Amino acid sequence: MTLTVLVADDNPVVRAGLRTLLDADAALRVVAEAPDGRTAVSLTDHHRPDVVLLDVRMPVVDGLTALPHLVRLAPVLMLTYSGEHEIVREALRLGAGGYLVHGEFTPEELRTAVHDIAAGRAHFTPTAANAVLGVVRGATAHGGARPTVSTSWRSAQMTSQLQPNVARYGLSVREGEVMDLIASGLSNRQIADTCFITEKTVKNHINRIFAKLHAGSRSEAIAAWLGTRGALGTLGTGRTS
Repeated sequence: MTLTVLVADDNPVVRAGLRTLLDADAALRVVAEAPDGRTAVSLTDHHRPDVVLLDVRMPVVDGLTALPHLVRLAPVLMLTYSGEHEIVREALRLGAGGYLVHGEFTPEELRTAVHDIAAGRAHFTPTAANAVLGVVRGATAHGGARPTVSTSWRSAQMTSQLQPNVARYGLSVREGEVMDLIASGLSNRQIADTCFITEKTVKNHINRIFAKLHAGSRSEAIAAWLGTRGALGTLGTGRTS
């Protein structure tokens, strides 16, 4: 049986990459894409997919705001750059069936996660798993009942096998932050404002990032960052100037 998937992310390059990765599995089919939470709810109600892949930070209506509405329509797998423990815990409290952080999974693990969520099995990448583990340890330390968390992640194994993208590409911490903002669709001016640096400094960071990722454009850099280079092909340009 083919599982249908809806992808909700405000970045069109990310959506295209995810569609390519998922469509590589004959048992998965992307039936719709949404650039914001409001559209995601509308399209999910219309298509009734087996799984929704949901980003956290989106315009109009963000992922966490849309989540309670979406989980009434379909199982939801969070797929985002937002790895803050508070966000992970809130997403799970609101009904998400799993949580993947970009840079912590391979294409095959992404497809496995989708199958797991459709089957009612939770799936987490290491950052999200640590957030859940923190809740378990906190409850135990305070004498509370140990939460029952059904998981299919292999946290220790994944941590040893998958290096964070910053280390993988030899980026500095600041360059990693800038690359995350590029992948989130921010312009140079917006990145400068977010990081409290000048736009010229942003351009210098981007030039170094592109060199380390062997990328000639924003699209190529994002593809490398997501681990989808080659699967994406040429999806537009967007140089540093």
